[in-house]
Amino acid sequence: MPKVVIYTTDYCPFCTRAKALLRSKQVDFEEIDVSRDPLLQDEVRRLSGRRTVPQIFVDGTSVGGFDELSELDAAGELDRLLGIEP
Repeated sequence: MPKVVIYTTDYCPFCTRAKALLRSKQVDFEEIDVSRDPLLQDEVRRLSGRRTVPQIFVDGTSVGGFDELSELDAAGELDRLLGIEP
């Protein structure tokens, strides 16, 4: 299964939704909470080019945030990306 990393904050409802979607797929992920760490906030901006969270990466490739994750799921592409058998 691919490595999934999600950058979050502890007060973000979209982060909660993204984690719930990944859990519903039974996907293990590494969560990096950037709430109180400016260096981690800079890191996620550098990696994703975005200032918002969540930012989700699959095998080091940026997937985007919750909206993009949800769109991939609706299109049937998320399972393929995560290596989940139909």
